[in-house]
Amino acid sequence: MLEGAYENYVNNKTSPSVSTLQQVATALQLLINAFFVRKIVPQTIVHQKEQDRQTAAFSHGTLSNLAAGFTRSGLEPFLVTLDSGADSGDTPIAHTSLEFVYCLQGVISYEVDNKTHNLAPCDSMLFEAHLPHRWWNAGSEASRSLFLLSPADALDRPDERHFTLET
Repeated sequence: MLEGAYENYVNNKTSPSVSTLQQVATALQLLINAFFVRKIVPQTIVHQKEQDRQTAAFSHGTLSNLAAGFTRSGLEPFLVTLDSGADSGDTPIAHTSLEFVYCLQGVISYEVDNKTHNLAPCDSMLFEAHLPHRWWNAGSEASRSLFLLSPADALDRPDERHFTLET
């Protein structure tokens, strides 16, 4: 029975049931979660060349993870390009982390705790991200910024709160 289930799974004909996975796990002397946990090779150094960097599109801009592959949590650096008029929406964002923004090009406006801050090239801002905040590019050209998040909770994904990636 297990051989047929495995063969069908490998050939994309069917997905095994939990019962089948449990039988396979027992036979291999594994916990069932071994089928769901990706083995990640620890990376303590990530060096990216600009031409090799993966960039994802989100509504009104692009996002590049500057530490893709780094396995330790605690700091998430992004290069963010915002089209003119792009914004994070009308609903303020709040999450567990610190947030640092360094404007490289254009103008980025941040509203943090109901106070607006305009960042021009070489301006920076650091704030506690539990304060309600939102951002926008009110300029006539695209803006670029270095964006650093430092989640306090390993399960928190502040990047997902800021950027909805396009598929």
